[in-house]
This record gives sequence, structure tokens and C-alpha cells, in this order.
Amino acid sequence: MAKEFCGPFTGCVAGFVLIALAGQLFWLAELIIVKKIAASAVARMLFYKLPDAVVQSLPVATLFGALLAIARLSKDSELSALRASGARVPRLILPLLVMALLVSALTFWLNERVVPWANHEYENMVRKLVLQEALPSVEENVFFRATGDRFFYVREVDPNAHVLRDVMVYEVRPDKPPRIITARQGMATGMIWALEDGVVHDLDADGYVAYEAKFKSMTMELDEDFDAFFGEQKTPAEMSRKELGEHIALFRRSGIKVNALMVDYDLKLALPLAAFVFVLTGAPLGVAGPRSGRLFGAAVSGCLAFFYYVLSSVLRSLGCNEVLPPLVAAWAPNILYAAAGVFLMIRSERVR
Repeated sequence: MAKEFCGPFTGCVAGFVLIALAGQLFWLAELIIVKKIAASAVARMLFYKLPDAVVQSLPVATLFGALLAIARLSKDSELSALRASGARVPRLILPLLVMALLVSALTFWLNERVVPWANHEYENMVRKLVLQEALPSVEENVFFRATGDRFFYVREVDPNAHVLRDVMVYEVRPDKPPRIITARQGMATGMIWALEDGVVHDLDADGYVAYEAKFKSMTMELDEDFDAFFGEQKTPAEMSRKELGEHIALFRRSGIKVNALMVDYDLKLALPLAAFVFVLTGAPLGVAGPRSGRLFGAAVSGCLAFFYYVLSSVLRSLGCNEVLPPLVAAWAPNILYAAAGVFLMIRSERVR
């Protein structure tokens, strides 16, 4: 079974990756011709997209390989002979489930170690070569809350030098009136903010200024490394599950809503298991189909994968918009497919 699985699996991965990269080539070719970007830089961008394309192909390729392995045995009546000798459906598909579990483990490892790095390098090249800018994560002219009871406003940001200009800090102090600190500029380094040319205003209970003092320099120590807000901006696709979890914890303490990030955090574990639940659902269909051929395997693979990703996309949107809890939005497709697979195995034993 494993031998019959490996051929179609490898072929499907190669085909899927070629199709995915071919789609990228249309846009990348435009960069060479229109934007005059060096071909070597474009080739690097294509290389950085390769791991993501491979990971996207693995679940579908696993299902395709499993169904074609079953079709091969069914075509030569080997499957019928095995069933006639008393082999049960769970035992028949066990090698395929083991292979699918190994693929799921490989997918998770790639998603944690390789894909975030490759996606980040790709996005950085897009920002620098195409957009000609690095997008700062501390937004200009926007109030935001840091850890603790501090609120910040920054009029202008220099993302390369980590320099902040026209800074205002509103600090809520326990058992004391609030304090307002303004500074002409500052610099963020780790958990330390160094402010220059500013004024400290202590307010009284009625909101009037009770104390005012100028300063040439002042350092503020934050509870967390502020690089999560200021430095290398990353989307969830550019982070590992652990890294995304650290950002979620920081944002929660800062009063930022994290529903969308929580959905992506759970999906980083749920999506790699798609290969396993695909085989758990599809293999009983292949075993039950009399003399099922390659066309049957390809059709079932396409339908199961299509409905899974459509369902996953819809539920992710509902989870991000707080209609569903993040855990439900991320894991519902896997649970439904796994339940369907168990039902099909039980049913195939009864109608045997």
C-alpha cells in the first residue's frame, strides 16, 4: 500500500507546485519587464514561494495518493481478495493512515520552521522592491495602548532607525492622578524607550496641571520588548505558531482584540492535520467503490479537498468576525471530516 501510495503522491505534489509557481510567474515576469527588477531577485522571490506551494499541495496529494493506491489494488481484484479473506476496512487503510499522519507531521514541521521564514523573506522583497518601503507596525498618527496602563501617540516613525518623533504618553497611575509626557523625539531599543526634549505634566483630581517639569532626556522601561509593535512587521503567515502565540499574549495585555489572530493560531495546528482527515474520509469511499479507477480517485480527491477548503475559509471568516469561537472556527472542518470517515468505515463493514 505504501509503495502504491508514493508514486501518485509525489507526482501530485510536483504537479501542484508547478501550477502554483506558474501562476506566480505571470506577476514576476511583469516585475522584470515593467519595473526593471533584476532577474536574479525575481528568481529568489520564486524560490521563497516554493515551501508554501509544497505545504499547500501536501494534503491534497496525500488524498490523491491514497485513493490511487486503493484503485490500483481494486483494479486487479487484490482488494476484493483481501476483503474476502476477512481483512476489515480499518486494517486495509491503516498503512495509508500512517502515511497520512507522517505527512501531517511533515506539514506541521515545515509550517513551523521553513514556511514562515520563506514567506517573511518573500514579503520583505515585495516591500522593498515593489512597494519601495518597509511597513512600520507602530502606525503614525494613531493612539495605541501598550502593556500596563500606558497609552501612546506617535506622529511620525522612522522604521529603519527606530526613531519616534512627537511622542505623547498618557500614563494611568494607581491611586494617583494620571501623568502626561510629551517629547520631541525618542528611540525604542528593546524594552527601553529613550525620550528627548520633553515635558512631564502631572494632573490633579480635576484634570488640571498640578506639576510641570521639562527634561532633556528620559528613559522609560516597558513590561515587554516593544519590537512586537515597532520592529520587523510580520503577518501570521510569516510567523510560527509559537511566535504568533507570543504576539497574541502581548496584544491581549495591551487591550487589542485578537480573535482573528486566535483563529490563525489554531489553524496552524488544524490545517496540517487535513492530510490525515482527508485519508480518513476518502479511503473508505475508495474501498467501498467496486473496481474504482484513477478517474474515481481524482474526482473524489478534488471534491473532498474543494469542500474542505471552502468550509474552512467560511468558518475562518466567521471566527475572525466573532460569530464563532476561534477554536470552533479552526477545528470544525477536521471534526466533521473525521466523523464522516468513521461513519463510512462503520457503514462499509455493515454492508460487506
